[in-house]
Amino acid sequence: MIQTKMTQLLGIQHPIMQGGMQHLGTPELAAAVSNAGGLGTVNVTIYPELEDFRAAVRQMKSLTDKPFAVNVSIPPDVNPGDKTGGYLEICAEEGVKIIELAGGNPAPFAPVIKGYGMTLIVKMAALKHARKAQSVGADMVTIVGYEVAGHPGMGELSSFVLANKVSHELDIPVLLGGGVADGCGLAGALSLGCAGVVMGTRFVASTEAVISEAHKQWIVDHQEGDTTTCQRTIRNMVRVANTASAQACLEMEKKGATLQELMAVISGKNSKAAYQSGEVEKGLFPVGQTIGLIQDVKPCRDIIDEIMAQAEAQIARVNAMLK
Repeated sequence: MIQTKMTQLLGIQHPIMQGGMQHLGTPELAAAVSNAGGLGTVNVTIYPELEDFRAAVRQMKSLTDKPFAVNVSIPPDVNPGDKTGGYLEICAEEGVKIIELAGGNPAPFAPVIKGYGMTLIVKMAALKHARKAQSVGADMVTIVGYEVAGHPGMGELSSFVLANKVSHELDIPVLLGGGVADGCGLAGALSLGCAGVVMGTRFVASTEAVISEAHKQWIVDHQEGDTTTCQRTIRNMVRVANTASAQACLEMEKKGATLQELMAVISGKNSKAAYQSGEVEKGLFPVGQTIGLIQDVKPCRDIIDEIMAQAEAQIARVNAMLK
């Protein structure tokens, strides 16, 4: 068994966290990951109404008695109508122990989360931002590289370099997100100094993910070169499947399209509808370069068991090289 600062701090069996994943971080998937020994994550963006989110947390608690996290996207500016405080208050009332902040400056919310006695994980894409997260009280940082699904940093830095650098610069545990979908990747992350990994794309291709079978099969059928990055012109770069919608977005960006014009293609409503209909080409589909490492769709427990067995084998193989 592999025990790290991540497993010890979070009270989980394996050093694997499920990425938050817009539209997909549901109690069904998160509970499956937690029950398999990892850290499942529920995403608040799925629940625009606070009481719907409360119901989701209660559903999660009915599906698992294991630790889980709630992913909260940080708004660019805190305004009177912002619901972030409301989500955090519900988490406190419902006994959520772990919060992941992503997308912006954690400083306004870190004291609130720590005041509630919760463990704080902050997702960042650069060393300077990871240092900032540590300075405001983060217990753990996820560093995401260019390979990651969804939003990599604009600096286009690889997971391999970032993990190595950040894990040795911070005093708190570092998790690696991006480029990991199997035990070899986990073993590599641990060797670079990380305490664990965050995986999204591998769990999209799971039995429990609430997405069409067509989307899952797309992952299985495609290779690491079949993703692209869009939304650079609006400073919100996203790695997605290289589909007709992605190509349409890139063409519009070349022509100088505004955010309002791009919304016809990049709207989350389009992706959500496509996830349900199975029309993969309609709507952006965030996936990482790890699609090239995924050959099947299986239950989360099988995914995690396989990853841990492979990681242990890889670590043993490397240890055998010591003379």
